[in-house]
Amino acid sequence: MASEEEIEALFVARLIARDEGAFNELVVTYQRRVFALIYRMLGHRDGAEDLAQEVFVHVFKGLEQFRGESKLSTWIYKIAVNLCKNRMKYLRSRYAGQPIDVHVMAERSPFSSAKGVSVGTLSQPDELVEGMQVEVVVKRAIAQLSPEFREVLVLRDVEDLSYEEIVAITGVAEGTVKSRLHRARAQLRTLVEEAMSEKRKTGK
Repeated sequence: MASEEEIEALFVARLIARDEGAFNELVVTYQRRVFALIYRMLGHRDGAEDLAQEVFVHVFKGLEQFRGESKLSTWIYKIAVNLCKNRMKYLRSRYAGQPIDVHVMAERSPFSSAKGVSVGTLSQPDELVEGMQVEVVVKRAIAQLSPEFREVLVLRDVEDLSYEEIVAITGVAEGTVKSRLHRARAQLRTLVEEAMSEKRKTGK
């Protein structure tokens, strides 16, 4: 029986050979994951779908440069994250002071579909929610994190990637990844607890 590495190598060979069936399979396999990652990274719906399509354009154009030094999924994520970083520079100025489209985010890419655990580690959900969707609270809090903290939090706690994969995607040393993740989780907890405290005070 062929190993996962051998199966992926054969699939990549089909992609490089411009096998239309392989292209369709790639898009079907990764389009939702890529879109969800971009949506969570950007914090805004505008442009997320277009950017997801741009990711696959870059993937198709760059396939011959893929050397198999990482998993195909890791390579695709790296392209997505790099494009997100470029887009966020633009969005910071465009969306300054505007509310985050968190309700649409919760509808289109709920945390219940995520592999990692980011909500349960905050506190007991039923103690926090009190009539307010915890997913919306967490998404708003994640959008408030600085890009470098948001990046590692999404990759680790939402996408459930290994530290090795995150290092390959971000180009940041593992120690730095862990440090940023620790600080991101602490900030996320504080932001969520502050939001819920305000909810209790105002009743809204």
